Formats: sequence, structure tokens, C-alpha cells
Amino acid sequence: MATEENVRGAFLIQEHYCRTNAAPIYGRMCLAVAQHLTRDTAVGARVLDWAGEPTRDALPLRLIGGLHALVLAGADDELVQIYSGAVIDVGQVGAILERVLARHEVALMPWLDGPPQTNEPGRSAALMTGLIEIAARHGPRLEILEIGSSAGLNLLIDRYRFDLGGTIYGPAESPVTIRPEWSGPPARAVPLEIVSTRGCDVNAMDATDPAVAARLAAYVWPETPERLVRVRTAIDMMRARGVTLERADAADWIEARLAEPQAAGVTRVLMHSVVWQYLPEPVAERIRAAMKAAGARASADRPVGWVMMEPDRAFGYQVVRARSWPGDGAWATVATAHAHAAWVNTGAVADGARVDLPAGAKIEI
Repeated sequence: MATEENVRGAFLIQEHYCRTNAAPIYGRMCLAVAQHLTRDTAVGARVLDWAGEPTRDALPLRLIGGLHALVLAGADDELVQIYSGAVIDVGQVGAILERVLARHEVALMPWLDGPPQTNEPGRSAALMTGLIEIAARHGPRLEILEIGSSAGLNLLIDRYRFDLGGTIYGPAESPVTIRPEWSGPPARAVPLEIVSTRGCDVNAMDATDPAVAARLAAYVWPETPERLVRVRTAIDMMRARGVTLERADAADWIEARLAEPQAAGVTRVLMHSVVWQYLPEPVAERIRAAMKAAGARASADRPVGWVMMEPDRAFGYQVVRARSWPGDGAWATVATAHAHAAWVNTGAVADGARVDLPAGAKIEI
């Protein structure tokens, strides 16, 4: 069981992360919980007496996702004052939250039962920088295998339109154009064709189910209403034509997929975003071993790649990296990004150079 200090610390970590990602409403809420939450409500007691590791379990996001669901359902007018930004004093926010937790215990408790499944299509833009790197190395045709797919909205990466610093990818007729704020050189214009996308999640969700769609909406941060529009449009795209998404353990699924015959001239790419921290270490180690073995088998006509967007919590942003075989399989950092890819920074990247991470940055895969 976590100590109360650990729990309050987890909310302070999330407050830092929200503040550095232009999310002041959630930042204030996390600070209010860290400073003012009591055991006077059943929800407050469960949070402060958390049974697991609160940061790894994303406990703050579980709680504020449930609170946002109440707002979107119009279930609590007082809570709306926080989510609208009308109440900004941290002490007042804490007092309101105490009353809300007391009023909505039955509705909020289930949100604490499982990890958040933020399924953000905008992350596809950051992931594209890694896929472009793989295509530049091994050719245009890519087969995408995504773990931690949640409801599969990033499996629509082949159907989204992207403006990556002025470099355009994706179908012109797409109802979703993803255009992050861009720093650094524009993405390279290289031939790129995503021939297939498949994904898995240990708790895969059907985004076309109205209840699931509402859950996904609840995990959209209130500061970014444009994200909510994009998520709902992506769900409509999925209703029109679905994706291949399986409920499976990530290691089991990747081992099985890597064992399948691979078409000549197609690079098989493992892809994931903001999932590695949730994997039990034995699962992560099996994936590392499976990719190492696949890399050893890779050939010029059947390459293997790995693209990830995972957080560096010391700095409050994401790091996009890519590695591939044949070759040395070394990781190359191709970009940094906002948690939901509202911005992407390729840094001082030119002629194959890679963005430098600040001293102290630590990403382990």
C-alpha cells in the first residue's frame, strides 16, 4: 500500500506535468488534492490509502477523468465552476472537490478501478516523425503493429491528414487534419505508405459503443475542446470503417505477430505511445527480447522497426524515438512532443542529425 505522502506526491507530479503541458485547470485540481484531500469521503479515503503505486497507476488521471465525466453529463453545476476555470483559488477548488466527492461516490468509485485509456489521435502526428525515419531508412511500405491501442483511434493513422511543419502526409479527403504547433525543421518529405495497421490492448475498447465514446471524451483535458471534437470525429470514422484491434496481452500478441510471415518490401513496425510505463516488467522484458530476436532475423527486404512516444516525466514532455534492423538497432531521438502532441519539436535537426535531450533526461525502453 502506498503511503499518504506517496499519494499526495503523485498528484504533485501530475500537477507539474499538467502545468508544463498548458493544462492549468487540471494542474490546480491536482494541487488541491495534494494539499487538501481528506478521508472524510469514501472516495478521498480510497485515494489516500491507495493499494498500488499511485504514479505508475496514474491515480490522478483516474480521479479527474471521473470528475470530467460528471461535467460532460451535466451532473454537477458546482464542479463545472472548476472545469470552466471560473474558480482558480486552490483552497476553494479543494473545498468544492470535497463536496463533489461526497455527492458522487457511487459514480466516481468505478473510475478508480482501472487505468485511464486516453486515446488521443493527435499523438499520431508525433508518431509520424518516427515512421518517417523508418521509411527513410528502409523504404516506404510499413506494416504497423501497435500495443496499448486502447480504443484504436491511433490505428487510423493511415486515414488522418497531417501537416507536419508544412510537410503534408495522408489523404486529402480525411475528415481529420492533425496540425500540431511545430518547432524545428519541417518533417522530411519521403515516400510513405502504411499498408496495414493492427493493434492490441489488454483492455481493448469498442469506440463505437456510446458508453465507451463517453469514457474517451471524459479523458480529454478541458483546456483543449478541439481535442474533444477530434476524438468524436475519429470515432465517427471508425463507425464508418473499423480497425483491427484485439484484446490481448502485449507480449503474447507481439510474439505472435512477429512470428507471422512478413511480406517482402514491407517494414514491420512496433509502435506505441504512453503505454510502456503501464507494462509489468516481465511483459516489457518479453517484448524487448522478441524485438531483439526479430531484429536479428531482419533483412534488407524484410526490415523491422520500433517507434515509440513515451514520457520523460522529469521534463514533462514526450520523447519520440525510432530504431530499426538490419543495422545496429540503436535508438535515435527524432522529436519531443506535448503529451497530446499539441506541439512537436524536431529541434536543431538537419541532414540526419538528431535532437538533443536536456541533461538529466531519462527514457528507458
